[in-house]
Amino acid sequence: MDKFPMTAGGHLALEEELKRRQQVERPRIIQAIAEARSHGDLSENAEYHAAKEAQSLNEGRIAELEDKLSRAEVIDVSKLSGTTIMFGATVTLVDEDTEEKKTYQIVGESEADVKAGRVSITSPTARALIGKKIGDSVEVNTPGGGKSYEILNVAFQ
Repeated sequence: MDKFPMTAGGHLALEEELKRRQQVERPRIIQAIAEARSHGDLSENAEYHAAKEAQSLNEGRIAELEDKLSRAEVIDVSKLSGTTIMFGATVTLVDEDTEEKKTYQIVGESEADVKAGRVSITSPTARALIGKKIGDSVEVNTPGGGKSYEILNVAFQ
């Protein structure tokens, strides 16, 4: 069982989703199954089949969350410092072609959300940035083609 890095915020979000699925969704689905059973014949009962499928999906996600949480290595980003880019760093880049500035935090796979400025440690962007410093230029091979960025700032928050 490999451990994988995760920020404290990402770990908390997974714990909250697990708690919601166990304490809110599970009882709601069980109630829906019981109600559908009361309608009689189960072989042609669409409500029953839909509730059973929802139960299966919910239980699968609960198992996935429990696995992720058990293998998570929580890293407190606020205790990190330095000028070298590593997990947890918030990096400000400027696109060398368009002069557009972008800011990304390098986080664990399960917490990545590019629109919110969080990229996975396994993404092409993060892999290109790891180990670099302010002032370095990096080439990132993206699905849309190669991009060149200059690193403007590295911070740990």
